[in-house]
Amino acid sequence: MEKNIYKICPAPEWAAAVDKGRYIGSKDDERDGFIHFSCANQLAGTLAKHFADQEDLVLIHLQADELGEKLKWETSRGGQSFPHLYTTLDTKLAKSAQPIALGTNGHIIPNLES
Repeated sequence: MEKNIYKICPAPEWAAAVDKGRYIGSKDDERDGFIHFSCANQLAGTLAKHFADQEDLVLIHLQADELGEKLKWETSRGGQSFPHLYTTLDTKLAKSAQPIALGTNGHIIPNLES
């Protein structure tokens, strides 16, 4: 599985999580019972499907192996394997939080860290 995984999040939601030291997930995450993540090659599809035309988003970079046994890889959209975290996220594990710009042709994914 991928070493680097990413969470797309509204910037104010992430800022509030950092203040608390933990991220419980979005409303969709709470409904589904886990925090949704994407691999680098899945980001464009996730942005288009779940965040179309949304501004003020951040891309949270994490190392999959630091999330422990509560991170599961499960088949989802298009038969692809996506990382799902079945617990809250310690925000200190984030390697970075980069703004995602919204251009005239959709979101512009920032440079990804390896």
